[in-house]
Amino acid sequence: MKTIIKIEELAQLVLGFFLFSMLTYSWWVFLALFLVPDTGMLGYLINTRVGAITYNLFHHKAIAVAIGIFGIYFVQEPLMLAGIVLFSHSAFDRMLGYGLKYQDSFKNTHLGRIRK
Repeated sequence: MKTIIKIEELAQLVLGFFLFSMLTYSWWVFLALFLVPDTGMLGYLINTRVGAITYNLFHHKAIAVAIGIFGIYFVQEPLMLAGIVLFSHSAFDRMLGYGLKYQDSFKNTHLGRIRK
């Protein structure tokens, strides 16, 4: 099952690359912004509950899709960019086994426990 999930997430990451290629930005912009969603981990400096909330906000694909759709509807390319980067980053993380976090531990995710 894990292989199927990884292939599915890879396909979503490729979709993100494709959607980004339709924007007017240079590829370096995508690369520069790709790790920005990981700033959601800063909530863990407060505690695991806040960390899980902030991490999940920055890694939830439905939020990424909503931002992208708002960008399309209002013809705002920066919003489209934000949605695509969030979506692509989340797919990449899940492909590596990093899922949405439960509030008890950073290593406890909806995809299972993260190993060392």
